[in-house]
Amino acid sequence: MEESDFLVRLINKLETAKIPYMVTGSMASGLWGVPRTTNDFDIVIQPTQDQFELFLNSFSEDYYISSDAARDAYRKHTMFNIIDHKTGWKADLIVLKNLPFQKEAFQRRRAGLIFGVKVRVTSPEDAILSKLVWAKSSDSERQIRDASGVIEVQRENLDLDYLRKWAHELGVEEMLEKIIDEADKLKP
Repeated sequence: MEESDFLVRLINKLETAKIPYMVTGSMASGLWGVPRTTNDFDIVIQPTQDQFELFLNSFSEDYYISSDAARDAYRKHTMFNIIDHKTGWKADLIVLKNLPFQKEAFQRRRAGLIFGVKVRVTSPEDAILSKLVWAKSSDSERQIRDASGVIEVQRENLDLDYLRKWAHELGVEEMLEKIIDEADKLKP
């Protein structure tokens, strides 16, 4: 499976450089909820500068990575891309922002399996919240469906107090309550 090969190589490079990370985005919401087709991985990273340089220097010509864009993303706590020429898969690496929700979500990451690969992944609650924040800023129905899928599958296991607290802080409270209500209506 090409995507798992790329994911294994990417995670090995992060772990070799000792960079804390978590898989997020559609891969995480698909793990906890309803999977959907995507062609990229979203990975939040928290490297030191030395770790970051070690990681950057580990890539060969088999990958597209702009070192300048990556270093700029490191300085500004934004995103850069890595593309695997062999598989065509892309990874968006997001340098962890120094914001309360992002820091807490990163602390709450847990072990998971994506394409049979052991990874650190965002929690179901944080996957929901991230999708709702993204939906709010982009008016994306797909993000709402991803969040709804996690709620439908994980409903009995979710920390609703945590979800509601952060939904209020992030300004997505109404969206959250709507999809919780919809999930409750689907229960047998």
